[in-house]
Amino acid sequence: MKAALWYGREDVRLEDIKEPEVTPGSVKIKVKWCGICGSDLHEYLGGPIFIPQGTPHPISGCVAPVVLGHEFSGEITEVGEGVAGLEIGDRVAVEPIVACGTCAACLEGKYNLCSSLGFHGLCGGGGGFAEYTVFPAKFVHKIPDGLSYEKAALIEPIAVAVHSLRTGRFLTGQSALVLGAGPIGLATIEALKAAGASLVIVMQRKSVRQDYALRAGADIVIDPNEVNVAEEVKRLTGGVGADISFETTGSKAGFDAGVESIRHNGTMVVTSIWENEVSINPNTFIFSEKTIVGTIAYRNEFPATMALMNDGRIKAEGYITKKISLDDIVKEGFGSLTGPDKKNHVKILVTPDKSLL
Repeated sequence: MKAALWYGREDVRLEDIKEPEVTPGSVKIKVKWCGICGSDLHEYLGGPIFIPQGTPHPISGCVAPVVLGHEFSGEITEVGEGVAGLEIGDRVAVEPIVACGTCAACLEGKYNLCSSLGFHGLCGGGGGFAEYTVFPAKFVHKIPDGLSYEKAALIEPIAVAVHSLRTGRFLTGQSALVLGAGPIGLATIEALKAAGASLVIVMQRKSVRQDYALRAGADIVIDPNEVNVAEEVKRLTGGVGADISFETTGSKAGFDAGVESIRHNGTMVVTSIWENEVSINPNTFIFSEKTIVGTIAYRNEFPATMALMNDGRIKAEGYITKKISLDDIVKEGFGSLTGPDKKNHVKILVTPDKSLL
């Protein structure tokens, strides 16, 4: 079967590999659509981050090259021994967590904090940029009838946003600042509006992404090239600052603005994955008792996310800016998202089945 494999920085190759076989407790899935994620771009431009290179991943036992793709939907074509509740023909989305199940975090039920955490489509063992993949049934979710395969491929990034609100202990009625209007930023805007935010301010440099932010529900979009972000946020919040901020850019400018723009006792949630270190003067949060919290992936949020999407509280409209064949993933996928046209895109979906295009 065809699959896209990561070999190194700016080195993704489409190859023919062996079709995976179903194992006990797992299901085999015919992939319909898979989104190119910001994490995939980080691996492409600056990796390896999650991808094991040289030393095998402790759970998958794999090293690069690995099949990419972790935001995907598909149809079950085979069910392994011992699987209950899933059948051939079921329309599904995959929660691509690879966790050991035995470390302290896993035993507490916090599987997204597994000490050996990996992701299907990053740590080896298969991925969504392929014709077929096999994954443990406990992380495979049947999608509602009203949700298309295309929309189902967006469940994973939207679940990231939903989890970030929970991690930041967001409360209905609070004001929020979202740093960046890429896919995760847009998902965060929608999650905030669905959760009852009183005011959602978005920091985004001038591009079509400002329009995307407003369409997603942002009340105000500010350009860091035109205003001092912290001063403008405080002006818009009666001189106090936002109750909570969400850093989705992975940049020092976003990090600094996120800390400086929140009120005393405010919280900044760092959702982005970083390629480089960032420095901060601890007094920035010590003197005003601000909280900085990290968030990774999701934990039991797929069902809630699907419900929010299915009933329209999170519309996820306009996210899909391009749909391409797996054959064209390098040039039309990674090339588009890292080239001069990148700001025009939110989510590029990839399919191994050309009949869907």
